[in-house]
Amino acid sequence: MKFSVVVYGAPYSNEASASALNFSQAVIDQGHSIYRLFFFSDGVHNANRFVVTPQDEINLQDEWEKLIQEYSIDSIVCVTSGLKRGIINEGEAKRHKLDVSSIKPNSELSGLGQLIDAYSNSNRIISFG
Repeated sequence: MKFSVVVYGAPYSNEASASALNFSQAVIDQGHSIYRLFFFSDGVHNANRFVVTPQDEINLQDEWEKLIQEYSIDSIVCVTSGLKRGIINEGEAKRHKLDVSSIKPNSELSGLGQLIDAYSNSNRIISFG
C-alpha cells in the first residue's frame, strides 16, 4: 500500500511530529511505501536545518532527514507556510535578499498542488497534528 503523510505539528510542541515519524517508519518496516511527506502549517519546522537539540534528546529534524534520505521519500514543505515561518530555500533566500537558506537539503518548497497530487497517487493519506 502507498501512503502519504501530512504533518501539521511542529517538533517538540506536541506528539504529532514524533508520531508521524514513528508511523512512517512502521509503514516502511511493514513493506509499504511512503509516496510523499507534506509538511504544512507549523509542521514546516520539521524541515528546519538550524535546530540544535541537547545531546540527550532526539533531534526530530535530523531523524526526518535520515528517513527521507534512506528511503528516497519525496518531502515537500508548503511554500506559504514555510515562508511565514522562516523555512526557505536558496531561491527564496535570494529573492528576498537573505543570505542563507534554512530548509533541510532533502526537502523542497512547493505548493498545495503537491498535496493534491499525493491524494491522487496514494492509497491512504494520514495526517498528524
